[in-house]
Amino acid sequence: MSTRATTGFDPARVPHLSGPFAPVTDEVDVVDLEVTGALPAGLDGMYVRNGPNPRFTPIGSYLYPLDGDGMLHAVRISGGRAGYLNRFVRTPALVAEERAGRALWGGLESMLLPGPDEVGPELAGTFKDLPDINVVRHAGRLLALAEAACPYRVDTALATLGREDFDGALPAGITAHPKIDPRTGEMAVFCYALEPPYLTWSVIGPDGRVSRGPTPLAGVDEPLMIHDMAITARYLVLVLAPAFFDLDAAMAGGSFLAWRPERGTRVVLVPRDGGAPVWAHDEAFWMWHSVNAYDEGPGPQAPVVLDYVEWNRLTVGPGDGSGPATARLVRARIDPVGARLSRTVLDDARVEFPRIDDRLTGRRHRITALATGTGRGDLLAGEYDAVRWYDVESGATEVWDAGDLAVGEPVFAPEPGPRASADDRGYWMTFATDRTDGTSWFLALPAEDPSSGPVARVRIPVRVPLGLHGAWLPTEEP
Repeated sequence: MSTRATTGFDPARVPHLSGPFAPVTDEVDVVDLEVTGALPAGLDGMYVRNGPNPRFTPIGSYLYPLDGDGMLHAVRISGGRAGYLNRFVRTPALVAEERAGRALWGGLESMLLPGPDEVGPELAGTFKDLPDINVVRHAGRLLALAEAACPYRVDTALATLGREDFDGALPAGITAHPKIDPRTGEMAVFCYALEPPYLTWSVIGPDGRVSRGPTPLAGVDEPLMIHDMAITARYLVLVLAPAFFDLDAAMAGGSFLAWRPERGTRVVLVPRDGGAPVWAHDEAFWMWHSVNAYDEGPGPQAPVVLDYVEWNRLTVGPGDGSGPATARLVRARIDPVGARLSRTVLDDARVEFPRIDDRLTGRRHRITALATGTGRGDLLAGEYDAVRWYDVESGATEVWDAGDLAVGEPVFAPEPGPRASADDRGYWMTFATDRTDGTSWFLALPAEDPSSGPVARVRIPVRVPLGLHGAWLPTEEP
């Protein structure tokens, strides 16, 4: 192996490798699962969720949520019945580790890379692909998405088909949170890099072909991390927080990400027609995930509204001891004429993993669903024990307390049929794991009365580790 190792690394002492986060290695495919309650008869499709799940005991370091092999978990629903399957996303690096029977790549912080005697000349000295964050379906492709690299294409049985570079048009890949415009069918993407150009954006047409290749964003002259984005009918909306990559510090044993709040946070509106970007500046804050964005009017002078979960600072892993990291639901309003930004707190509860009805992406939405904490006990980053719904029109909130269950990101499945045009006609879906006995469940909660709790609980035959992002994939694409 080459480069440095993280000394004294003990995976048994990493909180995000134990309890509800502990990885699983068995791949199963089970039909006719036990259902408590009743699955809605009209739902027909597959709920798929991705997340970091090391195939072998990590070496060197492990940093949640960026490290870990991708594992897809899926619940198939049809006729009121359900089945489950899970599969690793088999990248070339994972296949090489399976041949060796052990981990060959260290975590991102350790910079441990295998040599040619272990993995051959093609993989030697390369970083491991980690398509472990999100999953999206577009133009007939089902993609497992990484933080900033090429996604991997999988089939409906979750078998890995290979790296997806969109016919060579996006060789550097994309980030984990593309946005699909439900009106045009286009998928807007961006990608950051450690070398110039540091930030690019692209558009993939509804036919799956790249209609705009990687377009550098002027004004970004050093490498920084951007996890998510939003779109409106006119813009891509990007939040550039002061989270900078520092490879010199990483090679010297420090963190590869530096939080520099004195630099402030920038929000940029990137015209989808290729026009000049609009930059707005504010004090430092971090955004892992956006809720949605939209234009507040039809003309070019109309402000842009962006809802998102705002953190006071970036933290990854166990934290750096510099004080608590806090999160809240915030609305930003960006004036494209005066390049001004204002922010308003919508809900100050501890929340993350925000989702809306995806059919409203880029348009006004009413309901935001989020994972939240009750405050009863100490929860790790990425661990929540309730689901919260916020109504942006009335300001009202609803909460479903999950008790001993650790819940994940809620995803909306519209109720099929011609009446299913509102975001309160459908079901919110999520995986949940009981912290007392390790059993896992698939839950479906009614959007019309979500705080009443699940109308169906599907017993999953294996434990599903807490993960990241998922999607509801109707059998018939809209």
